[in-house]
Amino acid sequence: METYDVAILGTGAAGLTAAIAAHDGGAKVAIFEKADLVGGTTAWSGGQVWIPNNPHMPAVGVEDSRDNALTYIMSLSQGMIEQRLAEAFVDTGPEMVRYLEAKTPVQFYAVADFPDYHPEFPGGCPRGGRTLECSIFPFADLGTWEKRVTPSPYYAIPYVTMSETPLGKAVPTPPSPEELERRSIRNERGSGQALVGRLLKACLDRGIEPRTSWRARQLIMEDGRVIGVDFETADGPRAVKADCGVVLATGGFEWNDDFVRAFLRGPMTHPVTPRTNTGDGLKMAMKAGAMLGNMREAWWTAVADVPSNSMGRMMITAHRTRPRSIMINRQGKRFTNEAANYNAFGGAFHVLDVSSFSYANLPCWLVLDQGYIDRYGFDFWPTPGIAPDWLMSAPDLQSLAERLGVPGQALAQTVARWNEAVAGGSDPDYQRGESAFDKWWGDPNLKGQKAGTLGPLDRAPYYALPIHSGTIGTKGGPRTDTHARVLDLEGEPIAGLYAAGNVMASPFGMTYGGPGGTLGPAMVFGFLAGRHAATRRSNI
Repeated sequence: METYDVAILGTGAAGLTAAIAAHDGGAKVAIFEKADLVGGTTAWSGGQVWIPNNPHMPAVGVEDSRDNALTYIMSLSQGMIEQRLAEAFVDTGPEMVRYLEAKTPVQFYAVADFPDYHPEFPGGCPRGGRTLECSIFPFADLGTWEKRVTPSPYYAIPYVTMSETPLGKAVPTPPSPEELERRSIRNERGSGQALVGRLLKACLDRGIEPRTSWRARQLIMEDGRVIGVDFETADGPRAVKADCGVVLATGGFEWNDDFVRAFLRGPMTHPVTPRTNTGDGLKMAMKAGAMLGNMREAWWTAVADVPSNSMGRMMITAHRTRPRSIMINRQGKRFTNEAANYNAFGGAFHVLDVSSFSYANLPCWLVLDQGYIDRYGFDFWPTPGIAPDWLMSAPDLQSLAERLGVPGQALAQTVARWNEAVAGGSDPDYQRGESAFDKWWGDPNLKGQKAGTLGPLDRAPYYALPIHSGTIGTKGGPRTDTHARVLDLEGEPIAGLYAAGNVMASPFGMTYGGPGGTLGPAMVFGFLAGRHAATRRSNI
């Protein structure tokens, strides 16, 4: 049996960060990946990292503090956020950033102006700065690992940063063709690819090479403590001993239908993550006696079925914030602020109509007019004036209502009320355009103004797209302490077991602090897990 000090399961940002921290703490480290390529959900993502009070905020003219950060996080708690975990995140985040930048190829910069997701709450940052991003990274520096990072189906061109895509800015300014050509020649990648590439390079520099296609099946326990892992590999069953501990960084359970039905608070039919996120780490933690937390919650988002990428799905973010668009339910009525952040927006999918005992806002549709198409187009990389053939269209609102199966009179009244509200310069029904976050998206030529998201629907033809309840990962799992140690049913640490990322019970409860609010806590708790696991060497 191979023996290490620390075994880490999963090669997303949480796992790779844990590996770096454990190694630098003196531990002999091995990291394992279920898939045949590394990077997990992080590699598919925009790669942004939310770290309040980070050292790069002064560069974009934003001041922050520990107190502001904690006030903001706890103001979003709804009674579900533990103060001690919030403090661990806020206190460790800036330290982690400084450490990685000093000791690894990871280099961040603050994203200017991108607001927190609830910027008007106490301690919120309407001017952004808490979100960090890596610059592009030359994958040639990875040597034989250059082609072993899982590509994102959502970024057909990987040579861009998040801020250069529609997911990082409503109407972005992409690199010039000449710059893209230069980046492609050097295989310089951005977004989640850049973050994974830099963390992976740090691991390789430390002699830590991931084992791919190793699926962890069960934790090995002895006298109540975790001492290793049983794996399933292409060469048959294998066992690995981990004297100091095992770090679970295996992602969520959004592709496990049984777990989704058993745990999530409402419908979730459209995950947009790797299909390997089937709750393996959750199963192992449960068998080890872990206490679970936050199991109802996910990082919710609106998703549409599209033929534009290999997943056949697209997050609907900026699309629903632009002028000349609204969303309607099967009653033909608006039901929420369309420009809200995607996690909060997901709550609208779970509103129960007690009279019909059905979800009031599923099914639902994004509705827009020709003016929208002429100005913005519609797709991940849209062309103004071009409506893709997979958008439903109709010459008038009545015809569109018939196609959708919603009451025509109700749709007409909804659009009339919306147009009247827009003419008055506000949305009295759902306050769309009031938040700094709403104004970040929308029309870039009207940034910072309500008019950037408010606009009439008055130019035929009209278009519609079915929208579904989706997620970028679940956020429930084993509860942890401030060292990322997994807790048992009595609230005591299970010796030798740690968790970080979407496999753990999120320290943020049901909320999402800001852009990068998944990867921020994932990396911080990975850092805490690896660092603490390494300290157990002195106790062996």
